[in-house]
Amino acid sequence: MLQEVAHMNFSDPHGKVGVPRQLVIKKDAASIPDAVSRAGLRLPLVAKPLVADGSAKSHELSLAYDQYSLQKLEPPLVLQEFVNHGGVLFKVYIVGEAIKVVRRFSLPDVSRRELSKSAGVFRFPRVSCAAASADDADLDPSIAELPPRPLLERLAKELRRRLGLRLFNLDIIREHGTRDRFYVIDINYFPGYGKMPGYEHIFTDFLLSLVQRK
Repeated sequence: MLQEVAHMNFSDPHGKVGVPRQLVIKKDAASIPDAVSRAGLRLPLVAKPLVADGSAKSHELSLAYDQYSLQKLEPPLVLQEFVNHGGVLFKVYIVGEAIKVVRRFSLPDVSRRELSKSAGVFRFPRVSCAAASADDADLDPSIAELPPRPLLERLAKELRRRLGLRLFNLDIIREHGTRDRFYVIDINYFPGYGKMPGYEHIFTDFLLSLVQRK
């Protein structure tokens, strides 16, 4: 699904949306360093399980700082270039035509100095869970500012068409130091809407709209 975002080459007056470069590894952890080199991916890399089965481990993220540590990862997984984003991501819930955005705390930025001195694999539990809400936190406005509404509406409309989905959510980050450079780092179809504020009314309106169309 992320490839659809990449193929869109999405850009409008409100910003540009892309996908971090990524690589799928299905087996053989020993081959990961060579595969990463051939793909030209830059460290650090975020490692995500390829299949999310609902367990805590399947939602665990790892951050690999050096080539040697890549061999310690457990395929099947997706490797994604890490983009500094101020430690905040935006969960964009799409229910038919409705869009709801909430802030979540995310992985902290990695400085060049930290990268040069760090090694190994650091594991993180479910980063964007409801308990990690950043909606009421005292954040730098440049980090906390939500993505522009017109940009999200156009992006959601295009993804609805390309993916054939009406119920899905996007995890979006803003590249730290920019105002209009966004990355979609994850897409989930039929996500847990219980974490979305006001989901009861939004979901009921969506179901009623389907009935009225018929």
